[in-house]
This record gives sequence, structure tokens and C-alpha cells, in this order.
Amino acid sequence: MEDTVIVIMEKDKNTGFLDKELASLTLSENENLIVNLFVIKDDKGERKIHIKLSTDRDVDDWEYSAIFDYYDLDILKEYAENIIEEEDYYNPTWEIIFNYTDNISELEEIITEILKIHRKELTEVYDIIKDKESEYDEKK
Repeated sequence: MEDTVIVIMEKDKNTGFLDKELASLTLSENENLIVNLFVIKDDKGERKIHIKLSTDRDVDDWEYSAIFDYYDLDILKEYAENIIEEEDYYNPTWEIIFNYTDNISELEEIITEILKIHRKELTEVYDIIKDKESEYDEKK
């Protein structure tokens, strides 16, 4: 399996434009779970990483709600300053926000661990909800 290089860009809080490249990360697994990743300076001038994670496949309508219902946000609290369930995407998506560091190897380790935890939780949630379609499918 080949590594994936992800460029971290700083996003202007006011314009939404990506202003400058901060770093490049090399990830070797679960990178397909990343919707996007960028850095924004908060009101105190501190850089915060915003990484949006989603599912590894398109989910059925009934699965959308079920996944949000059973996904445990607390599993990422160790790494995240804030976790937001994003409902404006086709698939369930979570935005994880945490402090940016210029130490690239540390940043790669943190993101790799977040991705590993997210993958494990998704796998567990898929297993939990596999027989719950009738509970969520309003058409039946």
C-alpha cells in the first residue's frame, strides 16, 4: 500500500480562502476517511486543525441516522478540543478540532491515531446497526 501525502493549508477565517501551505503529512492508512483538513487561526491567534472525517462508503438513508446515534464521540476526546457532527454532507461526517503543531512527526502520529480510532468505531457501529434497518427505515 502506498503512502498518501496530504498538504495542510491555512484557511482565512474571514474569506474562506486557503492562504498558505503549512506542512505536508504522510499517512499510510485510513486516509480515505478524511473529507478535508485545514488550519484556521482562532480568535486568540492560535492555529487549530479542522479535520473532517466520514465513512468509508456511501451509506443508506436509514444508516445515516443510526451511525450518528451509535457513534461515541467521547472516544476522540483525548485528541480533540471540539467534535462536531456535520449533517450537511451526504454521509455522516465529524469535524475534529485540535491544536496545530509545527512538529510534523507529532502531527502525523496524532492524525494517524485519530484515523485508527475513527476506523475502529465505524467498524463497531456498522456491526451494531446491521440488524436495525426496520427501526430506522420509515418507509417500512
